[in-house]
Amino acid sequence: MKVLNLYAGIGGNRKLWEDVEVTAVEIDPKIAEIYQDFFPDDKMVVGDAHQYLLDHYKEFDFIWSSPPCPTHSRIRYFSANLENNNVEPVYPDMTLYQEIIFLLNHSSSPFCVENVKPYYEPLIKPSIELGRHLFWSNFMITTLRLNDNAQPIQFTDSSFSRYGFDLSGVSTGTRKDKILRSLVNPVLGVHILDCARGNTQVPLTSFSISKRNEE
Repeated sequence: MKVLNLYAGIGGNRKLWEDVEVTAVEIDPKIAEIYQDFFPDDKMVVGDAHQYLLDHYKEFDFIWSSPPCPTHSRIRYFSANLENNNVEPVYPDMTLYQEIIFLLNHSSSPFCVENVKPYYEPLIKPSIELGRHLFWSNFMITTLRLNDNAQPIQFTDSSFSRYGFDLSGVSTGTRKDKILRSLVNPVLGVHILDCARGNTQVPLTSFSISKRNEE
């Protein structure tokens, strides 16, 4: 199965995927390098995921896209409305809705666009809400219980271990807490892919990670 993984980050959504040929796109060279270390067999493209989707969407059996979320997030919205705060209000990045509209009307392959719950009513109704995320897709995504809503109050390198990643001693070039907040739970990532394949059974390997999350 040829999979396009856009805005790949360090690959939380991709971690439990099996029997796939993945092309990952990430604009940050340092983050792309970390992804490649975790998934050396994937093809890594360092560049603009938004443009890559437009140019290559016909070449894949499944497309996952996680466009930048900060301008949609409730955290940034509330921060911008606090007194004596240096965070300024900004326009929401419409990349999210551009890709949803484009894929809904042009993709013949299963696709999933993921983003955070926004501070406003979504302009396009999502297919489903799971954990901290909204998903737009052209296939049915079944519900999944995840203990994934709470973010650690105090960030440490071990915060990544709950998702099966080890970044201790790794220089990321950006704040690790930001990477963690944007990380998709691997259990959720494989569940979405299984739904796209028509198999809604979560693999047993996923339950072991989910169990660690609950602990």
